[in-house]
Parts: sequence; C-alpha cells; structure tokens
Amino acid sequence: MIRRTVLVVDDMKSAVDAVARMLSLEGFDVHKACSGDEALSIAAQHPIDVVLLDVQMPGMDGLATLEALRARDPGIGAIMMSAHATVERAVRATKAGAHDFLEKPLTSEKVLLAVSHVLRFADLERETADLRRSLGSEQELVGDSAPMVRVRQILSRVAVTEGRVLLAGESGTGKELAARMIHRLSPRAAAPFITVNCAAIPSELFESELFGHEKGAFTGAVRSRPGKFEQAHHGTLLLDEIGDMPLAMQVKLLRVLETDEVERVGGTGSRRVNVRVVAATNRDLSLAMSRGQFRDDLYHRLNVVPVRLPSLRERPEDFPLLVEHLLQRLSETHGKRIRRLSPGALSRLAAREWPGNVRELRNALERLVILSPGDVIEDLDVDAFLAPAGLAPGESSPVSGAPTAGSLRERLRVMERDIIAGSLDANRGNVTATAKALGLERSHLHRKIRELGVDRDAEA
Repeated sequence: MIRRTVLVVDDMKSAVDAVARMLSLEGFDVHKACSGDEALSIAAQHPIDVVLLDVQMPGMDGLATLEALRARDPGIGAIMMSAHATVERAVRATKAGAHDFLEKPLTSEKVLLAVSHVLRFADLERETADLRRSLGSEQELVGDSAPMVRVRQILSRVAVTEGRVLLAGESGTGKELAARMIHRLSPRAAAPFITVNCAAIPSELFESELFGHEKGAFTGAVRSRPGKFEQAHHGTLLLDEIGDMPLAMQVKLLRVLETDEVERVGGTGSRRVNVRVVAATNRDLSLAMSRGQFRDDLYHRLNVVPVRLPSLRERPEDFPLLVEHLLQRLSETHGKRIRRLSPGALSRLAAREWPGNVRELRNALERLVILSPGDVIEDLDVDAFLAPAGLAPGESSPVSGAPTAGSLRERLRVMERDIIAGSLDANRGNVTATAKALGLERSHLHRKIRELGVDRDAEA
C-alpha cells in the first residue's frame, strides 16, 4: 500500500508535533514546518499529498503559504487550522484553494477525518482526469491527411465561439465525434453534452422529447420531465440526423433558436435555456429544401459554420493510422493483447470499400480482436471472420470446391492455396501481377507460395 505524505505547518512547534504524532500513528509520512518559508522549502524537495496549515503565522501567513504551495502544485490537498475561526476566514481559505477548515483545539478524530476526506477527493479528481483522458483519446478524430487536418482546424477555431455548426457527411464518418470535440474545447466543456437522434424519435413524441412535458400533459405523463434543451442548459445539444426532423417540429425548433425559450408540452409558460446547438446530417439538405422537406430559414439558422466530414475512401492515407488507433482501444476494451495486423491483413482491409466508413471499420476490427486467437491478426483471420471484400456477410464465397472437412485452419489453408493458385493461373504465373490482384506484398506472396506448397510456373 502506498503511504501518503502530509505536511504540517504551524508556528507553534508543540502544535506541529501533536498533529504529526496523530498522523504518524495512522501510517502517514509526515513532514513538519514552523513557517511558510520552511513549508515551501520542504515541498520543493518532497511530493506532498496534503498540507495542514495554521492561518495565523508571523511573516508569510497560512493563506499566502497555501497560494504559493498551490502555484507549485495545483493538485495538493489543503486543510486550514485556526484558533480564531470566522466565516470570513473560512471563505478566504476556500477561495485560496483549501478543502477544509478546522477550528482549534484539534482532536485526533477531526484531523484524521479531514485528511481522509481530502485524500478521497483528490483520488476522485485523479480518476476523473484519467477517465477524461481515456475518453478523449477514444473520441479523437484520427488522421493526418489534408482533409482531416483541415476539419480539426475549423473545429478548434469554432469551438471557442458560440457559433452554430452544421456537420455534414456520410454515416460513420465521425460527426458525433466532431460535435464532442467542439464541446470539449469550448467554454461549455464542464456542462452537459446531450445528443438527440432525430431519426429515432416518433413524430408524436418529438416535442416532448426536445422541450419536455408537464404531469398529465398526455396519457402516460405521470410526472413532469425536462426535455433535451433543458437537460443541456449551459452545455451543448447535438441534433443528429436533423434532416429527418418533421416539418412541424422544424417550425418549433426555429422559434427556440430565435428566442432561447422552450415551453413544455402541457405547460403554461416559457423557460429560458442557454444551449449551444450543433446539428448533423448525412442528407443533402439543399436537395431537401428544394423538395420542401426542410425549411430554408431553419437551415440558415443552423448553417453558420458548415463542416463536412470526409469519407474513409477520401483519405486512404489515414487508413493504417486509424486501424492502429482503433486496434489499441479495442484491445484494451476487451482485455486482449493484439499488437498489430500483419501486412497481409492490413492490405485485405484496405482493399475493401467501407461504405459505413469508420463505424463499419471499427465494428470489423472489434470482431477480429474478439475472435482472432493470436497477438497478431493475420490475413487468415480476416478471411475467416469477415465476409470477403465485395460480399455481404452470409453470402457464399466465389471459391469453388471449398473443403467441408477438417479444422477451420486446415480448411482455410486449402482455400487460400486454391485462391493463390487460381490467381497465379489467371495472371499467367506473374507473381507481381498476382500480388497486386490479391492486395499483398510481393515478398509476402512468395512466402505464402512456399508455405502452402502452391504449384506454379512463375515469371520473374
């Protein structure tokens, strides 16, 4: 068990010794100081988890000492002590960063309880920071291609403003990740991020879902409930698939955007909301407007800053980096030790169309991570656990004469040998052309030919 370190600071040596003795008996490492300068000197040499500071000391007083300590280490826990406690002093101590304020004379119970609370608070803050870092890395828009660099630049610039953003792009391109990035980099980051999938809400429930309802407003409304706008107060609301919002709701949404007020279903008055709205769509809203399916005035309200997320096929140079990123995250999630994909496996994946973009790629990699037996995902694993490129899951492979007996590995070995032999035959034994057709490196194909015992009459 890690021993926690406490620094006790008081100009009365007897008080320092008494508190230090209490803490030492409970297993803490304790440092003692009788002045602010001495406390700063100790903190410069030793990592301190919690400091107990007397408010009144000659020279540098407790509050000044605390400010100096926190300037050096913002994460240090602080407890102020005083024989003359007042509300004003307690408020000043809290503003300076103190977590607790103890009135003298001190008891062992008071001191130990206060220290344990401060340590628990620090642990929770550390866990929260770790979680945020983890979520942040999971929610990154990965890619070094020119289109992705451009997208991140625009999102970073708009995030610090209050401008509305309209995210466009095919399904699976990362529109929600982009919205979360805007929220995370904005002054609203500490407030809620709320998502509404407009394509998943029945039209009769749309108004209640967005604006809330009062008790008895309709059958089943057994209690009052805030809508998504109220839930996102001071934060960000993502209206995903905005192109699927019914026209009647578009009118009501436009009014909310103009007035910053919502009225619950069955309510009698309006409620002020402070919400940043980000919209996303995979539809062509210009076409929808020309067909009378989307309001022009709402479009212009939402489309202050348009951002288009590129499809996966538009940024092929990002594919290896994206696979590596997803593979690391998925391996951690499922407790697997998958280190990488073999060149052949990566080539097989890169050769696919991926109409579902990053979301489809992530799902495919998750299946491979779960089912692949080794710490490297091989091309055989791709063949075994994913439908061949160009085929939907469940469709038959064009390979004829597939073996129906033997283990999975044995059957795959026979099939792979037949595929390579057939491709060599189709390319008149030309290894270079065959490797290109199969999405393999030439050296890798040579190795496969040797391993599988493929008969050939190859050209150089």
